[in-house]
Amino acid sequence: MSRNKFISFLKNEKRYSPLTLSAYNTDLTQFYNFVKAQYELSEIEGISHGIIRSWIVNMIDADISTRSVNRKITTLKSYYRFLLREGIVEKNPMLKILSPKTAKKLPVFVDQSSMDELLDGVVFEEDAKGMRDKLIILLLYSTGIRLSELINIKVLDIDFYNCTLKILGKGNKERILPFSESLKSDIEKYINEVQPIEWLFVTDKGKKLYAKLVYRLVNSYLSKVTTISKKSPHVLRHTFATHMLNNGADLNAIKEFLGHVSLSATQVYTHNTIKKLTNIYKQAHPKA
Repeated sequence: MSRNKFISFLKNEKRYSPLTLSAYNTDLTQFYNFVKAQYELSEIEGISHGIIRSWIVNMIDADISTRSVNRKITTLKSYYRFLLREGIVEKNPMLKILSPKTAKKLPVFVDQSSMDELLDGVVFEEDAKGMRDKLIILLLYSTGIRLSELINIKVLDIDFYNCTLKILGKGNKERILPFSESLKSDIEKYINEVQPIEWLFVTDKGKKLYAKLVYRLVNSYLSKVTTISKKSPHVLRHTFATHMLNNGADLNAIKEFLGHVSLSATQVYTHNTIKKLTNIYKQAHPKA
């Protein structure tokens, strides 16, 4: 089946992460289910650009976010490029498909006082689980790493002498991130207590930590100090970048920390900084 060959290609040739592979597979499953239900088609060769457009309209009518719709369109574009290259289809109907425009959203982040309250005021349990949970929050906030990068940290990735952490990011690209002496102390204390063998973060049963567990614990702890709508590990990544920028960090340096390919992806955080400066100006300048 062409879909299975495509997912296998993404896994073995493109080296996509399991989360990305799952998203691509879900998008294609939804697409095929729609085509089969609405047009009684099961073969990819019979699907026209008009059918694809009707799927897009159907998603928009169902109030699926523009961001999600565009992600599914991206999946189909990649899929049809693969089908063309493999000779499975002769024409690419995606060439006639335009993606809906999305309104730029400012990154959601936790304010400085709330992060201080979380890390200094919220009582983490003194047992191994509490130490692990606090270290997870600290690492996400102190380095800006992604959830997938966090759960894939190995003990051997940590250089305690130089206080650096080796991260394997998107596209298997490595980057080396510094961390503070205080964070070094927290990591050492955690390792001495838990004694992980390969992966730094493990479950109560000593198995490698998984994404849903990290999401749940981050959401739980952030709920103690903030009422923002989103309380995910990625919000801590936004928080890291925003706080760094607000405290004078160079945009290019933040780009390297985050592992962004281009500076344009990092520039979204400047909007939050400009907003802060505007508020300070209004409060402080006599002519504001």
